[in-house]
Amino acid sequence: MGQLNDLKMRIEQKIKTDGLDEALYMGKIGLSAGKLMAFVKPSTPDDPETIAKLKLAAKKFLNLAL
Repeated sequence: MGQLNDLKMRIEQKIKTDGLDEALYMGKIGLSAGKLMAFVKPSTPDDPETIAKLKLAAKKFLNLAL
């Protein structure tokens, strides 16, 4: 457990570093991945399909390779 939360934290850091609108980008990425990012916690079970979708969304919207 925890990989999904780790990815979320890396995405949040990239958004902050780039000075982007966090609500907008977390919303876009979450919708694309099929998971509301606000509900991802350290205890959230890892789901390989969601993780793969999250990585693709991060690449698409932030050009972030995870």
